[in-house]
Amino acid sequence: MIVILKQGVNDQKIQELVSRFEQMGFSCHKSRGEHTTILGIIGDTSRVDIEAVRAIEIVEDVKRVSEPYKTVNRKFHPEDTVISVPAGGRGAAKIGGGHFAVIAGPCSVENEEQIVAIAREVKKSGATMLRGGAFKPRTSPYSFQGLHEEGLKLLKTARKETGLPIVTEIMDLSHLEYFDDIDVIQVGARNMQNFELLKALGHTGKPILLKRGLANTIEEFLMSAEYIMSGGNAQVILCERGIRTFETMTRNTLDISAVPVLKRVSHLPVIVDPSHAAGLPWLIEPLSKASVAAGADGLMIEVHNDPSCALSDGSQSITPAQFDAVMGRIKALVSFEGKKMS
Repeated sequence: MIVILKQGVNDQKIQELVSRFEQMGFSCHKSRGEHTTILGIIGDTSRVDIEAVRAIEIVEDVKRVSEPYKTVNRKFHPEDTVISVPAGGRGAAKIGGGHFAVIAGPCSVENEEQIVAIAREVKKSGATMLRGGAFKPRTSPYSFQGLHEEGLKLLKTARKETGLPIVTEIMDLSHLEYFDDIDVIQVGARNMQNFELLKALGHTGKPILLKRGLANTIEEFLMSAEYIMSGGNAQVILCERGIRTFETMTRNTLDISAVPVLKRVSHLPVIVDPSHAAGLPWLIEPLSKASVAAGADGLMIEVHNDPSCALSDGSQSITPAQFDAVMGRIKALVSFEGKKMS
């Protein structure tokens, strides 16, 4: 249920109303816009007399929310959420609300020379953040599984060298202690419904990049984000990375329609990962352009200095030179769409 308050209501009266709902056993989410303040009432509100709430002096209107996702719902939070990620020496990288971010880097961290060199190259081309896998979920147990804690250390070295915030994937709840100094924690497609992990991340206070599962609906995707936000962490970035269909020409099928749908029903930033969606380097540019045109708030692109020798996903990675060319065209399109590169 959402309670829309009248304009000009002072904070004391708002807090009195919040306390009233909390005494009834509900949790209350407050959203202040430029002209409107909304209270999102979370819990079984079927026993609440809507007309009695409407009669309260400071209340403009009351509406029930039928969707199962509440805190991620745009009805609860009409304004776009803007997530700021501290960037060494240059303010903060922002995602959402007209701010466009590009996250780039290799699928896996392989050694210090590799990750630092790629970090310098993608930063030069305009990347906002550096991605790199330290813990790698692989279909085959014989494939490279990542450098684990050593990989995280190398990512921090690259951050120190370039000032780029780092984005890396967590695979298991037991690894959470290793991510204290990570800027953005990524939840991969295979862990989208690892609910115990999502609940724990809801208490971290760190930005969480949540990827859509291989065969999950948009509503299931939003409910996973709800798990994180219900724990008190409002810093969630949604990532569309392609879904599994009957098509075999591409690695996955990019659900481009998910971008405007997510932007319509949720206030959270939405980015697209064209690398995993396509699995083909020549498709990254057209899918990136389509993502910007569809309203995405950012991109996540795999870049490797020698894709043919990459220890994982080299076949879908582009070189720094190719990334630079793509970024030149993306910047122009982002500017045309009225957004700002972070």
